[in-house]
Amino acid sequence: MELKEKLKILSDSAKYDASCSSSGSYRKNNGIGNAAPAGICHSFSSDGRCISLLKILLTNCCIFDCKYCINRKTNNIKRAIFTSEEICNLTINFYKRNYIEGLFLSSGIIKNPDYTMELLIETITLLRNKYHFSGYIHAKAIPGANNNLVKKLGLLVDRLSANIELPTEESIKLLAPNKNSNKVENIMNLIKNSKSRKFVPAGQSTQMIIGASKESDYEIISKSEYMYNKYNLKRVFYSAYISVNKDKYLPTLELPPLKRENRLYQADWLLRFYGFKTNDLLDQNNPNFNILLDPKANWALKHMEEFPKEITTCTYNDLLKIPGIGLKSAKRIITSRNKFKINFNDLKNMGIVLKRAKYFITCNGKYFIDSSLLKKQFIETNLILEDKEKINKSITQLSLFNE
Repeated sequence: MELKEKLKILSDSAKYDASCSSSGSYRKNNGIGNAAPAGICHSFSSDGRCISLLKILLTNCCIFDCKYCINRKTNNIKRAIFTSEEICNLTINFYKRNYIEGLFLSSGIIKNPDYTMELLIETITLLRNKYHFSGYIHAKAIPGANNNLVKKLGLLVDRLSANIELPTEESIKLLAPNKNSNKVENIMNLIKNSKSRKFVPAGQSTQMIIGASKESDYEIISKSEYMYNKYNLKRVFYSAYISVNKDKYLPTLELPPLKRENRLYQADWLLRFYGFKTNDLLDQNNPNFNILLDPKANWALKHMEEFPKEITTCTYNDLLKIPGIGLKSAKRIITSRNKFKINFNDLKNMGIVLKRAKYFITCNGKYFIDSSLLKKQFIETNLILEDKEKINKSITQLSLFNE
């Protein structure tokens, strides 16, 4: 099979793996490429730059039969496998042409987990040592592989991901009978407990598929919170289920639940950076997010007794609870109010989204709008209308070929 045909098959097969991101690596540049602490990412960096990784599978051959996966062994699809040299040549040539800045390498399970890990290690060792590629590499660890192989791979790459796939063991047994969450968490624990700065310097991530199984948003976010706390994960990625297989155990969806995926990402951000807990956002009586409102606005509407918050005096943590105020704008408020008297025009210049924040704040004791209008139903209606005006965008893997 020609290399171009392999690339088409194995880049397309890789697009369903969402757990591909990077930041915080400090790998020293000893050759081609760079993995500076600013990070390399397959989508967007923190300053908005679009950064690319070559995102491919080593092979889409697989001995597993996960019901939701396009590469399951019972599917009649074209199969291919790269050699180590082919992956190295693709990476270097794409890098030299400025198509990419790093590599994300995953794989189906061929023969057994150990054999697959050995192929990944062989490939990345060649890329590092023969081709002197010092750029960012994110690899997929294979659950069930020997710990020594995981350690070898972890010393070669910047980030490792071990995908939990589904939120509960019950769903894993039903939809991915060859997999076991304990094997995934074993890898997570090994990475967490490593003391070497050279071992997975950009940390670890995982992925959960959303909508293939029956779990509520509460169960999904609870699982994420548990993994963040126990394994110090950098990211949990949520991948909206795409109906690529027919099976009696799978839901029939015309479109993937992208809005639900978006709400989970927003809630995940609140857990990691805004001081929220799962039980602040959801509970067993209200187990799913409001599709019409982002989780922070929804929380604020349920806790109107905490508002309005006075911008000139409230704490940093209180500022983070206000819809329309983010991490950077909260810091700007804290810094600026020590230097001058803030007004509403200043808030706009600080990056606060006043369209959202105006319902929940006062500035020097004054409301931005007529306080008599600030009823829960009025605020909720306007927030929903404002959200509908936004253009819904989804980040997808770009094809290397013209469709």
